[in-house]
Amino acid sequence: MTSPESNAADRSTRAREICLLAPVIPVLVIDDLAHAVPLARALVVGGLPALEVTLRTPQALDAIRAMAEVPGGVVGAGTLLTPADVRAAKAAGAQFGVSPGATERLIAACEDEGLPLLPGAATATEVMALLERGFTVQKFFPAEASGGARR
Repeated sequence: MTSPESNAADRSTRAREICLLAPVIPVLVIDDLAHAVPLARALVVGGLPALEVTLRTPQALDAIRAMAEVPGGVVGAGTLLTPADVRAAKAAGAQFGVSPGATERLIAACEDEGLPLLPGAATATEVMALLERGFTVQKFFPAEASGGARR
């Protein structure tokens, strides 16, 4: 039997592999579904195959579904907040998830769905707690509010 830490470590390894596909992962907010596939194609051709589609618009899940069909693309769902978000993202074809934080329920849902998670952390305590759970790759969020680069 595997422990939660080993499950998270496996997912963190996959998240690391996704992060290494390109120097950055574009964070996309899709308002118009008609733009999803052309945008994904352009980013993949331009050398950015890993794409994070935030779940901030009504079109987000349909955009993930459509963009997941683009050859060479690796589409993830961002702004995962609840286990229901995780299940919906996975069902839409997301290959990884990104969250602004990491609750026990959210982590468990990602483990249950086999969805690699890039959890957000802003404080040393959050980073340390996630490291204890096996998450060696994390998203510094919110970067700007914590002294990171401004937009």
